Amino acid sequence: MKALLQRVKSGAVVVGDTEVGRIDAGLVVFLGVGREDTVEDADYLAQRVATLRVFPREDAEFDVSVQEISGGVLAVSQFTLMADTRKGRRPSFTEAAPPDAALPLYEHFVATLRAQGIAVATGVFQSYMHVELVNDGPVTVLLESRHRG
Repeated sequence: MKALLQRVKSGAVVVGDTEVGRIDAGLVVFLGVGREDTVEDADYLAQRVATLRVFPREDAEFDVSVQEISGGVLAVSQFTLMADTRKGRRPSFTEAAPPDAALPLYEHFVATLRAQGIAVATGVFQSYMHVELVNDGPVTVLLESRHRG
């Protein structure tokens, strides 16, 4: 499982003409679910997202977490994070979990963040979405559950 985090001043998701999710300061998290991913991967990444110190406090640029600033998370499912681009010019998505396997893990990830007291907005799974965000920094971090340490 992969989570691409962007520290933002604000973020929103629009499906069609309808805004379906919005946050103020916090993190936009693009979540890719792989074929071999489990609930443990979702738990690990949710914990890392909640506690990763990527927000500034006083003189330290990376000192507090989204949880500590009472920030929001905009969680957007994005199977393209699982793309394999090693061969050819067209990405392969064979490592991405099929929708019936990915959706429960995405929902578990969101529920785990909410259980930690974080306000979470979401996109719409398997929908074509417009994601609007105002980067803060910019700060972008890639987390992968297979690279636990």
